[in-house]
Amino acid sequence: MALISPSLLSADFGQLDRDVEMLNASEAAMLHLDVMDGVFVPNISFGFPVLKSVAKKAEKPLDVHLMIVDPGRYVNQVRDCGAAIMNVHYEACTHLHRVVQQIKQAGMQAAVTLNPSTPVSMLEDIVDDVDMVLLMSVNPGFAAQSFIPGTLKKVAQLRNMIEEHGAKATIEVDGGINLDTGARVMEAGADILVAGNFVFASPDPIDTIHRLSQL
Repeated sequence: MALISPSLLSADFGQLDRDVEMLNASEAAMLHLDVMDGVFVPNISFGFPVLKSVAKKAEKPLDVHLMIVDPGRYVNQVRDCGAAIMNVHYEACTHLHRVVQQIKQAGMQAAVTLNPSTPVSMLEDIVDDVDMVLLMSVNPGFAAQSFIPGTLKKVAQLRNMIEEHGAKATIEVDGGINLDTGARVMEAGADILVAGNFVFASPDPIDTIHRLSQL
């Protein structure tokens, strides 16, 4: 069964309290929050005030995905916003091991994200130290994009790497997730599905989350 992390990037920000309450009542395992700076990715989303607001209402752990340059500068701020997981991009960290250790020392789980063009092999020296790896199945920056099929091979490669190392990292996949792509991703070896538009644009988001969780 899949763990579901609905992405608030697709929520109605005019009714954010309502949408967070809906997720509280759903089978979502956590809430995915995409912080974008308009530099690392070509879009700007939201920052710390929104994270704090969500944390006050959320009854699920916050899975905070930083699509920003130099994310290590903000470890304490992310922690203070109530994040359970701090997720940084491999491509944005000059000293990735140091950032991972800082996240753990701050009391959060440490996660590392790979863009679609970054090979899984880049994690060989860090996979033992992280709690989660997020594989982007779209190019980051915008919601409602189409799933990149090559992600399935990367999920399988990462699963093999984790097992060979005896590591404990979970595998999360983000981008273009629906019942079809979600099923294929889970079959390839993923643990967690991030779904935004597919959940929030559906007539019954709670039922959609339930159906995803059964994959």
